Amino acid sequence: MKVKICGLKTKEAVDTAVKHGADFIGFVFAESKRKITPEAVRKITEDVPSGVKKVGVFVSPSLEELEQVIETAGLDMVQIHGRQLVERPSVPLISAVSVSKKTEPLVGIQTVADYLLFDAPPKEYAGGNGETFDWEQLDIEQVGDKKVFIAGGLTIENVQQAKAVFQPYAVDVSSGVETNGEKDLEKISRFLEKAKGDI
Repeated sequence: MKVKICGLKTKEAVDTAVKHGADFIGFVFAESKRKITPEAVRKITEDVPSGVKKVGVFVSPSLEELEQVIETAGLDMVQIHGRQLVERPSVPLISAVSVSKKTEPLVGIQTVADYLLFDAPPKEYAGGNGETFDWEQLDIEQVGDKKVFIAGGLTIENVQQAKAVFQPYAVDVSSGVETNGEKDLEKISRFLEKAKGDI
């Protein structure tokens, strides 16, 4: 199973995630306490090997805005919350879906996305709020052949349970590897070790 460490803002956090086996590293360009500039992302990811994919996180962007950031930051993929695009961007797309009792039936989700990411409903921000959704509300078999990321309140303590319940393509963590709102290098390494370990 693959792992995405999201909301990175420093080279130390990027290097720690890469060193301990992250498959995806995420950078937030939407309004958030984790917001970063495209120029800063390019700078702190200069040494990242090509096998680790750089993912930009956006809320309801225009295609033009998206492409500009992809080029400036050197992104490999994008993740969109909120209003989704009808056109395909120039890199693979992860479409974020909030899971609640009101979530529409997932059969045949209409999206140009290559991947689906299931997250808790938005609060102050579209994602990264540190809360899990009701896992019983999501029947992952309904999504067909799209690869699935599971996000929302994952921690070192519950990531193995999430793996067992969903058997997802990847898990995604942000607040679960923070202490006092900042990325904790020890938690990043421990989360990766736990997520990549056997159930």
